[in-house]
Amino acid sequence: MPATVEFHTGIAEPVHFACRLLRKAVKSGARVLVTASPATLEALDEALWTFEAQEFLPHVRVPGPAQALASRTPVWLSAGGWPADAPPVLVNLGGPAPDDGEAFDRIIEIVGVEPEEVDASRLRWRHYQGWGVKPVHHGAAA
Repeated sequence: MPATVEFHTGIAEPVHFACRLLRKAVKSGARVLVTASPATLEALDEALWTFEAQEFLPHVRVPGPAQALASRTPVWLSAGGWPADAPPVLVNLGGPAPDDGEAFDRIIEIVGVEPEEVDASRLRWRHYQGWGVKPVHHGAAA
C-alpha cells in the first residue's frame, strides 16, 4: 500500500501545476513517474523545457529511445503504464490508477476542472479507498 495518496482538484492549468510540482520534487531530490494521456504528456514534455526562463527540469520518456538515461533522470514521462523499475513517486495527470500501489511511496493525482476529469478522478478515489487508503484532498485555492 502506498504511504500517501493525494488529490489536487480544481486545477485550472494541470500541466503548469505539474511543472511547479515537479520542479519542487526535483529540487528536493525526489524521483517521479508521471502518467497521462499521450497528448497531455506531449504538452508536459514541451512545458518542462519552457515553463520558466533559464530553467530546465531533466526528464525522459519511457519507454523511448532515451530510456537508457532513465536511471539518471529524476522525472519519467509514461503514457504506457508503469515500468517495473519506476521511481517511487507517481504523479497522475488523468491516466488510470495503478492496479497495485505497492511500488509507490506516494501517489499524487492532479485533477483539472472539466466534468469528465472530475468524474474520472472520483473513480480513482474509490479505487484507492479499495486498497484501504484514505486519500488526502487539496482543493484549488480560490
